[in-house]
Amino acid sequence: MGKQPRSLYGKVAVVTGGGRGIGKALALALASEGCRVAIGDVDSAAAEAAAAELGGEAVGLALDVTDRPGFTAFLDEVERRLGPIDVLVNNAGIMPVGPLDEEDDATTIRQLEINLHAVIHGTKDAMRRMKPRGAGHIVNVASTAGKGGAPHLATYCATKHGVVGFSEAVRGELHGTGVRISVLMPHFVSTELTAGIKATPSLPHSTPEQVAEAALDALRVDRFEVWIPKQAQATWALSNLLPRRARDVVARAMKLDRALVDADRSARARYEARAAASAPATDVVIAETAAERDSTAA
Repeated sequence: MGKQPRSLYGKVAVVTGGGRGIGKALALALASEGCRVAIGDVDSAAAEAAAAELGGEAVGLALDVTDRPGFTAFLDEVERRLGPIDVLVNNAGIMPVGPLDEEDDATTIRQLEINLHAVIHGTKDAMRRMKPRGAGHIVNVASTAGKGGAPHLATYCATKHGVVGFSEAVRGELHGTGVRISVLMPHFVSTELTAGIKATPSLPHSTPEQVAEAALDALRVDRFEVWIPKQAQATWALSNLLPRRARDVVARAMKLDRALVDADRSARARYEARAAASAPATDVVIAETAAERDSTAA
C-alpha cells in the first residue's frame, strides 16, 4: 500500500525568493492547498505583489537571505503573524553564466552566499523551530546541476552539489525527529533565470508550475529526492553506468555541453544585472573587503 498523502490545509508555509519565477509558483501552489503563505524576497515590492495575488492571510516581506540575523528576524515575524512554521522552502538562488576564469570574486561569493550558505542557515533555523514540536518539512531547491557539471556554470554547480550533499546529511540527522526534508532538482525551467538558454531536444525546459506540483507531491507523501522532469533522473542514472569518456560522448551528442556555452548573453543581460544586485548584505562586505585590500596595497 502506498503512502497516505498528508493534507497541507492550514499549514504555515514560507517561500524564500518567492516574488517571481519558481518561488512565486510554489507560493501559489501552497496557497491553493490551503496553506497560510509567507513570501520573502530581496525585492520587497515583488514579495508584496505576489502576496496580494495569493490573497487571504498571505504575507510578503523584504528578505535578503545573505543577511543571517535578518533572515532569522524574518522567520520570527512570520511566526508572529501566522503562527509556527510548518514548511520552509529555501528557494532563493541566482545563476550567473560564463567562463569561470572571467568570473569576478564578487560573483563567486554572491552565489556561495545565496545558493548555499543561506540554505544552510535557513535549514538550521527551521530545525531549531520544528524539532521541539516534532513536526515540520524543509524543502531545499537545488538543481540537476547538483548531480553533474556544466561548462560556464562551475560555481553554480558547486553550490547546488553542496545543497544536495547538505540535504542528504541533514536527512540523516532528522531521522526519528518528526521533521522531514526534501531536495528539489529541476533541470532548466522557463523563468528569467534561464533567459537566453536554449532547451536541449532530450530535456526540454519545465514550467515553474511543474516544479511547484512536484514540490507539493514531495510534501504530501514525504519524498526526499525530487527530479523535474522525472526523465532527468533516468538520464542521470543511465549516464553514470557509462565510463567517463563514453559519458562525455553522450553529453556532446545530446548537446548538453553546449547549453550554457551558447547562451545568448544579450538576452540574459537584464537577469544578470538583477542577480548582481540580489545580496545587499553580502555586497557591503565585499565592498569593505576590497577597500581594505586596496588600502593595504597602497
